[in-house]
Amino acid sequence: MKLTRSLLSLFLAFTLAAAPAAAQSGQAGASNAAAPRASASGSEATKLPVRRVVLYKNGVGFFEHLGRVRASQDVTIEFTSGQLNDVLKSLTTLDLGGGRITGVNYNSDAPLSRRLGALRLPLDQQTTLPQFLNAVRGAQLQVRGSAGLFTGRLLSVERRSRTDKNGQTTVVDELSLVTDSGEVRIVELGPDVTVRIVERDLSSEVGRYLDLVSSTRERDLRRMTISTAGTGERQLYVSYISEVPIWKTTYRLVLPSKPGAKPLLQGWAIVDNTVGEDWNDVELSLVAGAPQSFIQQLSQPYYSRRPVIPLPEAAMLEPQTHQATLVPQGDIQVASGMGVISGQVTDPSGAVIPGARVQIISQATGTVITQTTTNEIGQFFANVPPGNYRVRLESQGFKTQVRNAEVALGQITSFETGLDFGAVSETITVQSDAAMPRSSNSYFFNAPKAVAPPPPPARVMASEARERMEAAAQAKELGDLFEYKLKEKVSIAKNQSAMVPIVHTDIAAEKVSLWNESRGTARPLRALWLTNSSALTLDGGSFSVLEDETFAGEGLTDALKPGEKRLLSYAVDLSMSVDTKRETHYERVRRVRIFRGVMFHSSEERETRTYTIRNEDPAARTVVIEHPVRREWKLAADAPKPDETSTDYYRFRATVEPKKTATLTVTEVKPLENRYGLTNLDDNQIQLFLQQKSINARVEAELRKIVAQRAVVAGFDADLRAKQAHVQSIFQDQQRVRENMKALKGSSEEKQLLQRYTRQLDQQESQLDALRAEIADLEKKRDAAQAELTRMATDLVLEVEL
Repeated sequence: MKLTRSLLSLFLAFTLAAAPAAAQSGQAGASNAAAPRASASGSEATKLPVRRVVLYKNGVGFFEHLGRVRASQDVTIEFTSGQLNDVLKSLTTLDLGGGRITGVNYNSDAPLSRRLGALRLPLDQQTTLPQFLNAVRGAQLQVRGSAGLFTGRLLSVERRSRTDKNGQTTVVDELSLVTDSGEVRIVELGPDVTVRIVERDLSSEVGRYLDLVSSTRERDLRRMTISTAGTGERQLYVSYISEVPIWKTTYRLVLPSKPGAKPLLQGWAIVDNTVGEDWNDVELSLVAGAPQSFIQQLSQPYYSRRPVIPLPEAAMLEPQTHQATLVPQGDIQVASGMGVISGQVTDPSGAVIPGARVQIISQATGTVITQTTTNEIGQFFANVPPGNYRVRLESQGFKTQVRNAEVALGQITSFETGLDFGAVSETITVQSDAAMPRSSNSYFFNAPKAVAPPPPPARVMASEARERMEAAAQAKELGDLFEYKLKEKVSIAKNQSAMVPIVHTDIAAEKVSLWNESRGTARPLRALWLTNSSALTLDGGSFSVLEDETFAGEGLTDALKPGEKRLLSYAVDLSMSVDTKRETHYERVRRVRIFRGVMFHSSEERETRTYTIRNEDPAARTVVIEHPVRREWKLAADAPKPDETSTDYYRFRATVEPKKTATLTVTEVKPLENRYGLTNLDDNQIQLFLQQKSINARVEAELRKIVAQRAVVAGFDADLRAKQAHVQSIFQDQQRVRENMKALKGSSEEKQLLQRYTRQLDQQESQLDALRAEIADLEKKRDAAQAELTRMATDLVLEVEL
């Protein structure tokens, strides 16, 4: 037996008839957020475009959407499943035209079986027409077929087998309906039969079921619908964070061919759009920092057992107050290698002017180094490299004022400025989208359309073109972070990447050869000893070196703050070689110190490393030798001074003439110290010190006094041991006598012997009394001698250089 094609066609017709009824009901479940809600004007949900993107180094991005809505309109934003958790914990929505947000829905990430279980229809994902009809038994249906149109309540669905005259068996399904008049009508389902659900609630439930089943076709798509209510046309603002690929930085270091010219540093940022939506004319910012962020499975429905708690008979709560927020007033921090310009801006009456624009302009180049605004109490500050600057101050309704400022390394240059009322000396027009909310400590720039770098021009023109080229981003300190704000808007299609220039500046760099013994080779590395002389924080990344318009090597760099110095290696130097030899010897005792009964012998271990450097190049070369920093070792007084010291290495500079050999000798010392207790010394030890020349005559004389007193104490100890041995001998003899006395039986001879033993014991007791008195006297003398020995050792304070 088999199911006929007519039955399948009937099922499709039935479900298509049920779906419009569901749409007419106006009912929508929480899991049906993918379906657009009709607005008050009759339009369906529209997409809200991305307008601003900020990418961070920890793999998250901040996204802003801004668009127009009309009346009670719905808008949608599409995400991948991986983005949804971040969106749910960071979503912000604002109706900027006085309307309100009435709801935010999205298609659930719960298992389909659990979502189907929430419906009133007992249906699963794989449902046949008979199973569907059995699920709606008792429902009011309208049936149209060859017998006409009639309405009734579904009684049953039965499957019957029929055999025709040719002996072929077919299976048919029959509906049994009870009409309002009580008549039972039986209808055979076929292609010419249509069935419509009359009950509106049941039609809505069927619509929900179909939406749930259809959602399985787009398993990774999460469509969020934001419902609004209001009148007229308005701006709608939405922001959130989302997991994104980490943006990468790569640099080009162009070494100058002209004498005296500075190397050129060019930086590029590589950005990937994998969020599932095109970026069309967005403002793009790249932040060299990593705010704390985490993943939490908010999109996955979570169920838990809850305890049953009885209602309390009475509950009394006392009103309480809460402390106000404590706003810390942070001190001005001077960045490494920088100085600070700070000040306060007031009006003629002395009132502070918040939000005044402050530009720091280099007097040497006329370029804007940085810009900021005054805070709520009219104050500002900015970290800048040492130098001379013009500080330009302007605010709406006041005359622009320019102040000169000289900034020293590590110092704060501060002044107060009063702005006079009047028109600003320069008119500045700012074009921006309407009423987008932006925090006072954020800065918004247009970002460039990302394009691939142009093909290189002729070699004779390449250096001139690079000098004329400008970065497509403006850099700005952002608290503990650093931000590159692209000057023009960018467009990056989904699943596409772009490369934009973010740094274009002269840099201070010295070309050197870098050698480190731990590499295990005699060849040093070609390197640049680079100083970040710009006002930019340079993000970490890869770099390529171009010399004489030719690729010279590449390497990696960590982040560099303004004024920070760093060695960047990029190639093996085949013109140089370095060899090293090591010698170790121990110095004799150089200093003797006696304090609190202890004698300290101070000496040192010396180690000398000689670096032999050979230069085969026809030009003089500078070599930087990295000598390891070791615990307990320090550079000797006669050792050369390192140019700089890192955590693990001293860095020594050596210049080697063409076709010559040079040496660098580094001596280190390790202090050694031996300790001796004065009260434990004897003549043999003193004699050994004299042979080793670790003491002189003065120390010897003081030590011999202590040794002599120690001999006195030792003499008393010897006498005490002899007396105590005598006492022990008497005790043993008395024990023998007492044992013999126990064995006597009482005869006349034994009585005489007993008397003899008694006299002997009496004599021994007298001896013991005398010995005890002598021992007590010796102990007093010994203790006095020991106390004197201790005093002599403790009171002796001596320090002698040998």
